Amino acid sequence: MADMQEFCGKIKAGKDAQTDQDFCIIARVEAFICCWGLAEALRRAEAYHQAGADGILIHSALSVPDEILSFKQEWGNRCPVVIVPTKYYATPTDVFRQHGFSMVIWANHMLRAAVAAMQKTARTLKEDEHLLSIEDKVAPVSEIFRLQNAAELQEAEDRYLPRGAENTCAMVLAASRGDELGELTEHQPKTMVKIQGAPILSHIVDAYHAVGIKDIVVVRRYKKEAVNLPNLTYIDNNNFAETGELDSLLKALQSRKGHVQSTIISYGDVLFNKYIPQSLCQETDDCVIFVDSNWQEQTSYARLGGFTECTIPNSRKAFNTKIYLKQLGNNLPKESIHGVWMGFLKVSPSAAVHITDIIVEMLAKQANRKAGIPQLLQELLKRQYPIRVLYTAGHWLDINSLDDVVQAGNF
Repeated sequence: MADMQEFCGKIKAGKDAQTDQDFCIIARVEAFICCWGLAEALRRAEAYHQAGADGILIHSALSVPDEILSFKQEWGNRCPVVIVPTKYYATPTDVFRQHGFSMVIWANHMLRAAVAAMQKTARTLKEDEHLLSIEDKVAPVSEIFRLQNAAELQEAEDRYLPRGAENTCAMVLAASRGDELGELTEHQPKTMVKIQGAPILSHIVDAYHAVGIKDIVVVRRYKKEAVNLPNLTYIDNNNFAETGELDSLLKALQSRKGHVQSTIISYGDVLFNKYIPQSLCQETDDCVIFVDSNWQEQTSYARLGGFTECTIPNSRKAFNTKIYLKQLGNNLPKESIHGVWMGFLKVSPSAAVHITDIIVEMLAKQANRKAGIPQLLQELLKRQYPIRVLYTAGHWLDINSLDDVVQAGNF
């Protein structure tokens, strides 16, 4: 319906830009739709053909094919003619063959059929309120996957995506109340305090899920009935008030005895970017931790176990170098500090067995009943057990105060 010369210019532009000899431009003529008659349809078709169009699509809104047949009779075989018999659908296809049309487009019947089927299905669902009368009349999920070629996608993921997450489980230590949050934890533990409408634990689970870690163990104790997110494995440490983190970790590790998986251990009140577990999954060392080299801006180091001294500080040189922990604690001289431990510990299956035995030994001593993971790391260092260090700068938040809860809304 555009100006004829304008449309001819567009056709010429398209042909000038053409690089593939098999590419075709088909010019659609709407003269019959606009009630401009056969003469205008032929005038426009000839102009478009001369401009370089490889074919003409002639359209009609009549329920009979009279207009398009008269056009074809006058047009002859100057170039291919395409039709769309949406309105004159009752015409036998042999009629189109006899008149020499080059192509028939059955335009939108798949879409219209789908709309009718969806409306019928929706009515049935509303009336029956179940799927019993529908399930055998719709395509199975396996057919949808076949059409999407899901097998090819899985093959590509297996070939190109980082490996390790599918063989990793996460342990989240979330047994404590979080007294520092006051009334917010009167009826729920800190891990269930909401950030942007969802519990802290939900954000943690989402970050693990985002990198393919689906096997998640949560250790709970205070108001444990409030920690009820679905599809998680729960371990209850009912002695947490008299013990501490190591006792929670021991119960979690013992619950996984015999499982041949790497394990990422983290806290139930630490938010983090998904690249942190993703990086841990890709490491093959038996024991790996994350250290934030931007330690001057951290205020939570005391609870998490404090400062770290590593074999080398974070730098460009450190990017391609294996770095190991030398010291961990809150009393390191300032000149020795390379960062702060972030509360993440990844252990291999063999390391998990070894660490379980060490925790049992440690908890046998009354002085260690309330010990945490920092004391475990110190014990490993004392036994000259190598602890690999990965550096980062930020991208995590330990929620340890009401100000942290506010800040977490923008994390």
